[in-house]
Amino acid sequence: MKAEKEITIYDIAKQLNVSPATVSRALNDSPTISIATRKRINALAEKLGYRHNTFASSLRLQKTHTIGVILHELNSYFITSVLAGIEKITTEARYNLIIVHSAENPDLEAANARNLFHKRVDGVIASLSFDTEDLSHFKQFQNKNIPVVFFDRVFENSDGAKVIINNYQAGYDATAHLIQQGCKRIAHITSSLKRNVYAERMRGYKQALQDNHLKFNEKLLIIDGFKEEDATRSATRILSMKNLPDGIFITNDFCAAVVMQALKDAGIRIPQDIAMVGFNNDSIGKVISPKLTTINYPGFEMGQVAARTLINHLKGTWDVNLTNTVIIKSELIVRESSLKKGEK
Repeated sequence: MKAEKEITIYDIAKQLNVSPATVSRALNDSPTISIATRKRINALAEKLGYRHNTFASSLRLQKTHTIGVILHELNSYFITSVLAGIEKITTEARYNLIIVHSAENPDLEAANARNLFHKRVDGVIASLSFDTEDLSHFKQFQNKNIPVVFFDRVFENSDGAKVIINNYQAGYDATAHLIQQGCKRIAHITSSLKRNVYAERMRGYKQALQDNHLKFNEKLLIIDGFKEEDATRSATRILSMKNLPDGIFITNDFCAAVVMQALKDAGIRIPQDIAMVGFNNDSIGKVISPKLTTINYPGFEMGQVAARTLINHLKGTWDVNLTNTVIIKSELIVRESSLKKGEK
């Protein structure tokens, strides 16, 4: 079966007896063309099944109006919130998104970066995988003056724009809250300390202990993943401790929910025996029992700021090379899981 011929602006121009330039401007919603003419041209284009040749326009303009987004995962409330924030800003600015994810694999992250580079994206928004050790795969963008904005998981001492929260302060606040509730033996469940987010939260945890004359105990530190099987393993390690902790600060809400259930199944009362604080303000924290005290990590706002920073650079109203770090405000949300002393 023979493929149908692709409709061009010349076909539309011929049928309406106008110039191809008029058709092109009308399809691009140019105010130099009257509204009535624009309507006529767009209606015929739709009827004939005209498709805008983005590729040809991109080559001509040296712009694709496309932004690449590199994520370390796709299935978390925080990441979907960030994406919603990015999408809101990019849609308003009439940019398309290509979303790729590394599944926490630095090799896949590098391959994704190459793929976006060859797709000629105008800019990149990225959050690093657990084990990314350098930013060499982002050099190709830098060499072509393609802006990159990092968010959440970043190299804090690297050049370029970064959008983060104060992870140190959040870790400090979570731990200090448990201490205020009377906890003296506080476990910390976290993930790869190669990443700024977990390293900084642990630094806050340690400082809160020190400021309250409590010793850091390496046996109370558990470093693992956040999937269900990882969280179950972490809970088993807690339960196998000779002296159980009386508080746990976990840097991920889903992981905290799995750990909480495993502890409850073993007869541990939350918060009376072990008080718990999570991180991210994931919706799961509101439906488990008791409801989870957590750190609100404003993903939507973070996505908006990252996208706005990038788009302002592309529009020439801001230079990401002048931006170092933008810090988004986070806050402790107190719920039942940590309240050993009851509601204040």
